[in-house]
Amino acid sequence: MSAPRTEPPALPVTFRPTLTRVVMLSVGVAMFAVITAIALILERLNTGERVSFIFVAALFLGVLALLSRPRVTADDSGVTVVNLTRTRRLAWEEILRVNLRAGDPWVFLDLSDGTSLPALGIQPGMAKQQAIRDARALRSLADSRGSRADDTGAAG
Repeated sequence: MSAPRTEPPALPVTFRPTLTRVVMLSVGVAMFAVITAIALILERLNTGERVSFIFVAALFLGVLALLSRPRVTADDSGVTVVNLTRTRRLAWEEILRVNLRAGDPWVFLDLSDGTSLPALGIQPGMAKQQAIRDARALRSLADSRGSRADDTGAAG
């Protein structure tokens, strides 16, 4: 059973797990504020201990900011996949298939060089239906702009 055809969205377009990003950054900022306040309020802490509290809070916020970084941006010339620590630019012709199968943690892009690239910017985590719509939209863009015109691979 094939997925319904989706009209390609207007370019440029960015796909990202917005709810996940909002939750991670909100928790990170809140924890930073709480830990920093505790470090400043506790009278028994010396300056070094206060600094170490605040450093740990900043480190925690930094990790959550890193985890909220993934996105997939499509424009006329191709796709930019931003994962946790790496960014990769792809021409439309390099993307053979956009896959999001049941149970996948995120979208996988099958590439013309025989490899598969995870695209963490589209992940079903907290918003499964949105991830399916985003995967279908990206597939529609890849099919209409890449070298392929058929509709293989499952999305949803």
